[in-house]
Amino acid sequence: MRTYRQDAKTLQPPWPFTGRSEELERVRAALAGGRPGIVVTGPAGHGKTRLIDEAVRGLDHARVTGTPEARDLPLAAFAHLLPDTVSLHRAVRALSGVRVLVVDDAQLLDETSAALVHQLAVHGRTRLIVAAADGAPAPGAVSRLWTGELLPRLPLGPLPPEDTARLLAGAALDPLTVRRLHQACRGDLRLLRDLLTALTEATRPAPLASPALAGVGVPVSASGTTLAPAESPVPLPGAGLVGTGWLEPVPGTGEWAWRGPLPVTPAVRERLAPALERPGPGERDILDRLAFAEPLPLPLDELDESDLEALERLEADGLIDVGGQGALTLAHPLHGTALRATAGRLRARRLGRTAPAYEPALDAERRTLVRHVERLDVRPLPTPVGEWLVAHDVPLPARYAETRARFARLRGELREAAAWAREGLRSTPSDGGCRGELRLAEGGPDEPADPDDVHARYAAVRLGRPGRAAGRLPAGSVLARHADALARADGPALDRAAEALAERGFTLYAAEAYAQAARTHRDPSAARRSRTRAVALARRCQGASTPALAGLVLGELTARQRQIVTLAAAGLSNREIAEKLTLSVRTVGNHLYSAYTRLGTGDRTALPWLLDGPDRETA
Repeated sequence: MRTYRQDAKTLQPPWPFTGRSEELERVRAALAGGRPGIVVTGPAGHGKTRLIDEAVRGLDHARVTGTPEARDLPLAAFAHLLPDTVSLHRAVRALSGVRVLVVDDAQLLDETSAALVHQLAVHGRTRLIVAAADGAPAPGAVSRLWTGELLPRLPLGPLPPEDTARLLAGAALDPLTVRRLHQACRGDLRLLRDLLTALTEATRPAPLASPALAGVGVPVSASGTTLAPAESPVPLPGAGLVGTGWLEPVPGTGEWAWRGPLPVTPAVRERLAPALERPGPGERDILDRLAFAEPLPLPLDELDESDLEALERLEADGLIDVGGQGALTLAHPLHGTALRATAGRLRARRLGRTAPAYEPALDAERRTLVRHVERLDVRPLPTPVGEWLVAHDVPLPARYAETRARFARLRGELREAAAWAREGLRSTPSDGGCRGELRLAEGGPDEPADPDDVHARYAAVRLGRPGRAAGRLPAGSVLARHADALARADGPALDRAAEALAERGFTLYAAEAYAQAARTHRDPSAARRSRTRAVALARRCQGASTPALAGLVLGELTARQRQIVTLAAAGLSNREIAEKLTLSVRTVGNHLYSAYTRLGTGDRTALPWLLDGPDRETA
């Protein structure tokens, strides 16, 4: 993928096709041979159309799109493909010669058009690629495409965090801003674009003189545990008017950070209309209370009939969730942000007045993270207090920032680890712990020199010298199993150790173990599987380059293949590579196909991770 250098003030992201390699292969496979096609479903804004566009690129195909305006007009979506007056039977015959038909927004088709699509699937002469949004009623003929097993169904989930980060790479945003955007948008790429546009183009309000947190409390759970400070309607001190909208430069990094409340622009407000414009009595009040103090207990015995009805309507519309213990929460994280941002100063003070300060909750988060590191378990944990404070430019205690940086680094999230360390250094520039974590995240020595640190002892295993860690790792632990498998040069055992590491959240360690297994396996197919898994995990590690991952596979390629793969990894197209090397485009494609077979991947975007390291050639 190419990186686009742009000024944050005028940023217009190119939105290249990112991730979705497995989904793309499934859609392309549905067009091959005698297969009838596929239905792609998922929430609005998740990239169904973009995926299909990529799959049919270069293919002769026709396209129809359902629209709300034409939903009551028979065959309106097919008007450009059919005569003015045509029966359903003749329409099927007329379209049987179309090789590939893309049907977008199929849930908005009129009944006759839906029946036509269904009949085309039954006849099987036309390959159908159908996109339908979840959560909206679809004509029965459309839903029967997959429920009746006429076409296979591909549910499209949210874009993973690492792919969201790659999508936003051209914006040069700091990792904590990328994380915040990913969590807020939940895979809705249209909303992501709206928010990014608002952040880079909107005028940020100047700060007021009053203290940012004065009168604005911290939400507490039903048990009294502090969760996260309320969104302040007053910009925080130091977050002044800047020339790049709501983004501010991160010193020494060349990155931009979003610190402050949500910019509720008209576009964002439209996305949030289900929460912000509730017509029912009492509904907006319930949502506001949740925004400042979720989760709330659900005391059924104390609620009158009108409150119960309001809760039922909100749950039916997907705006609130009722947990197993009867606690109420907002269903979408962005709703709380928007509700707090639009509450007004007096309402925010009233709703947040009784909550305690955030320090105890912050310390509780830190202790939880420490316990999980000590248990060798770094799977994701909810940490709303620290994330809220960073989002609103409140200085973090260095001790907390060091712990967050260490937790992120052990997960392989190196850029995020560096960002947390920098947050701690803002308040305490001389803090040794944060400085050490920043050095490690930016490629310093693999682990601290502390001989009592388990991960410091484990560093020898990661460097391929398990003998140095013999007897020095917790007996029976996943780290010890990795060391033992490497010492015995046991490829299958290394695979099992890598799987266990990945299950516990050690993504980078797992990638390294799979890379070691790929070099150890005697069976070439087993080696390719391990290598593919190593690459997939390494891609999630934010540019990590370690000795175990370096030069993973280049030795298996011919000189010409290495040259072509290196250029492809740099972002050149097949045609650009052909022109540079004076080859035909077909020859370049053949070399790449052979290289992909040896590398165990067909994903062009994985090439930078395969080539990273000291063995990488330059063209």
